[in-house]
Amino acid sequence: MSAKGQDYHQRLTDFMVEHVFPAEHVYDQYRLEAGPDDHTVPPVVEELKKLARDRGLWNLFLPSESGLTNLEYAPLAELTGWSMELAPEATNCAAPDTGNMETLHLFATEEQRTQWLEPLLNGEIRSAFAMTEPAVASSDARNIETTMLRDGGDYVINGRKWWTSGANDPRCKILIVMGRTNPDAASHQQQSMILVPLDTPGVTILRSLPVFGWQDQHGHAEIVFDNVRVPASNLLGEEGGGFAIAQARLGPGRIHHCMRAIGVAERALALMVDRVNKRIAFGKPLAEQGVVQQQVALSRNEIDQARLLCHKAAWVIDQHGNKAARNEVAMIKAVAPQMACNVIDRAIQVHGGAGVTDDTPLARLYGWHRAMRLFDGPDEVHMRAIARAELGREKDALATAACRQSGTAVTS
Repeated sequence: MSAKGQDYHQRLTDFMVEHVFPAEHVYDQYRLEAGPDDHTVPPVVEELKKLARDRGLWNLFLPSESGLTNLEYAPLAELTGWSMELAPEATNCAAPDTGNMETLHLFATEEQRTQWLEPLLNGEIRSAFAMTEPAVASSDARNIETTMLRDGGDYVINGRKWWTSGANDPRCKILIVMGRTNPDAASHQQQSMILVPLDTPGVTILRSLPVFGWQDQHGHAEIVFDNVRVPASNLLGEEGGGFAIAQARLGPGRIHHCMRAIGVAERALALMVDRVNKRIAFGKPLAEQGVVQQQVALSRNEIDQARLLCHKAAWVIDQHGNKAARNEVAMIKAVAPQMACNVIDRAIQVHGGAGVTDDTPLARLYGWHRAMRLFDGPDEVHMRAIARAELGREKDALATAACRQSGTAVTS
């Protein structure tokens, strides 16, 4: 880490130990008493936000705000992953706001930035991103059916979205909606993105979708847009630019999820090691059982491998931009959630029955990271992109010579 990165890392570690971990029980108790259908933020979150901001641990994800590179931010995002429900939001580095703030930073007009980006950067409101639809395979965004048709000085929006994470939170005030503005254009120029205030007439939240039975505090909303009318000035960028904006938004967003997933896996491994050192089975600690040792070692290998790949992707973004890093981002997005699931699953196994209850965070962590293999593009889409890049790669001199030699050996 750079000297700046080391300083942030130490201060964030102290903040996690002194304030975030002790607040987890308070947060969980509030949520338990409120019930799954109450999406009000527990007051302890706002207390943590103030503490983090006072310590300069705020908007770390955005280089223009923090001065941190993606590579410097990676270990910090990993730290917040140790307490994924509290620490990212406490530092104003929680999805989907991070991706939305990046989008507004890159594509919004000055008026849009003043109205929406500034309060988001200040942690005064929250936002959501409405892209996925229940009726189509949204992993191919060309399938999206929501229409956003120009009518004079307005756009009129009709359609149904789901997995609009964050929209159930009472603090959510703005949606970035992706829809079809020109069905006759080329396939990658039919979509646009537009800003829709959540209180616009015709916007109806039907429900919050649970993840493996768990209701997130911010919610994962299913939303109907029924003749929703917003000014044309709410359009982000140019009409037909939705795909380009989505790629710019999803690149950093995907890698931020992966950074946090590494922190989650580290916490799962820490819980696993603590458990096996204390639990006695067949006359000796689980830590002395060969099969358990193998699971611990495999977890350490997988975490460190994923971290190095994640840092490489962050470095490529810093050096060459999001577009140049698309293959590295696809690789880590396919690797990190699976790695986290593997490590969490092993930790659940050594905890026995306790591992599948809410007495430990493991079941909740597993559910979220299993879902992570679907959102921001399912594993299969990323693997397809990686394979296409590899199959289309031009052979260098070394590969050409080696393949020629191998062919000669076979024919002779």
